[in-house]
Amino acid sequence: MPDLSAFSLAGKIAVVTGASRGIGAAIASGLEDAGATVFGLSRSGTAPQGVTAIACDLSDDGAIAVAFRTIAANGARIDALVNAAGISLPAQGSESELARFRATVATDLTGVYATILAAYPLLKNAGAAAIVNVTSINSVRGFPGNPGYVAAKAGLAGLTRALAADYAPDGIRVNALAPGYVATEMTAKSYADPVMHEDRRRHTMLGRWGQPADMVGAAVFLASEASAYVTGQEIFVDGGWIAKGLAISSGSTS
Repeated sequence: MPDLSAFSLAGKIAVVTGASRGIGAAIASGLEDAGATVFGLSRSGTAPQGVTAIACDLSDDGAIAVAFRTIAANGARIDALVNAAGISLPAQGSESELARFRATVATDLTGVYATILAAYPLLKNAGAAAIVNVTSINSVRGFPGNPGYVAAKAGLAGLTRALAADYAPDGIRVNALAPGYVATEMTAKSYADPVMHEDRRRHTMLGRWGQPADMVGAAVFLASEASAYVTGQEIFVDGGWIAKGLAISSGSTS
């Protein structure tokens, strides 16, 4: 039997943003199942059972500061921070496109950095800590119709590498988890549309959409001592989307 103790988060304190639903909720539950005490931040102030919920709007610096003061009062350190919160706003017309771009970047990139800065003293106190930024296949692929989201995720991948270099002397590892198309509220429209659903399914090597639970294994790995020598990386959990070349029929082998 292999020794899997390095994957354990027993006795660890973790914080997950976007913990009320989708990928964030699945990761929060997964870290709790792995033994961590988990604080879940979300605008709604809700989180899965077993996770301590804290209301926090990541576009509000003051709210972020209050949230981390609350966490600090319950423990002087953070062992793992998972930034899973994100928004993807629908197009409203060209006259509001810049506002849409700014709002998306404010949460999906600037809000993540503000969260990291607020958490940094507590992460440093842990001696050996991990930050996991949830990016997207959008970080390396140009998808149409939502430039703010694509720019924010590409920027977050760059921020991950920059902070990995900056925080290494403090014993803080910084990595990114990049989901492919996952069935969540954010993707509900394309998931429900038969043509869009099939287009996305066929683009994966595994022939299916992802589920939030598919993100948990990679998140536990990156948050735990199992990844003690991993930093500055972006791990794609996308069913083979990024690696796939020529689209071939299911019966073909070459």
